[in-house]
Amino acid sequence: MNLPNKITLARICLIPLMMIFLLVDFDFFPSPIHIGNFSLAFNQLMAALVFIIAASTDGIDGYLARKNNMVTNLGKLLDPLADKLLVAAVLISLVQMDKVDAWVAVVIISREFAVTGLRQIALLDGTVVAAGKWGKIKTVVQIIAIVAMLLNNFPFAFIGFEFDDVAMWLAALITLYSGIDYFVKNRGLLHSSKA
Repeated sequence: MNLPNKITLARICLIPLMMIFLLVDFDFFPSPIHIGNFSLAFNQLMAALVFIIAASTDGIDGYLARKNNMVTNLGKLLDPLADKLLVAAVLISLVQMDKVDAWVAVVIISREFAVTGLRQIALLDGTVVAAGKWGKIKTVVQIIAIVAMLLNNFPFAFIGFEFDDVAMWLAALITLYSGIDYFVKNRGLLHSSKA
């Protein structure tokens, strides 16, 4: 197994650790961080750090695979799977914590399943469908929104601006748009003889 695939597997392995920090209430965690009216539980801070590390490995594994000619079928399967598992796990956890509305998680996760299905149809047709501009924008906005939620809207909480909510709404809208854009641009795959 090459280095990019090991990095991708590490990203998948970080998902349970992140969820433990978010969902398990350990008595030995330090007390929450308080600054004025702002409060952040230590476990949320740790989950945010794990999420940031995991999300940052996405670009690293792909870059190394392309630069060193290490692109493999396993990597093509694991990389998007790792991304979807990471985002789905954190969104479901945030729903359980009452920080994100369930419909937002459903929109984002459904888009990921739908696009994955379309990519599978493309592979059966012998076509590789690359991520488009809106897909990349979607990923960045989702990561920003999730981090803002995990950090209880830090630092925007100090000025009373609900950046985390705005970012999550924007993530849901861009996710929906990027999914529609993806299907419109690749609609020929749905009409091919093999589909």
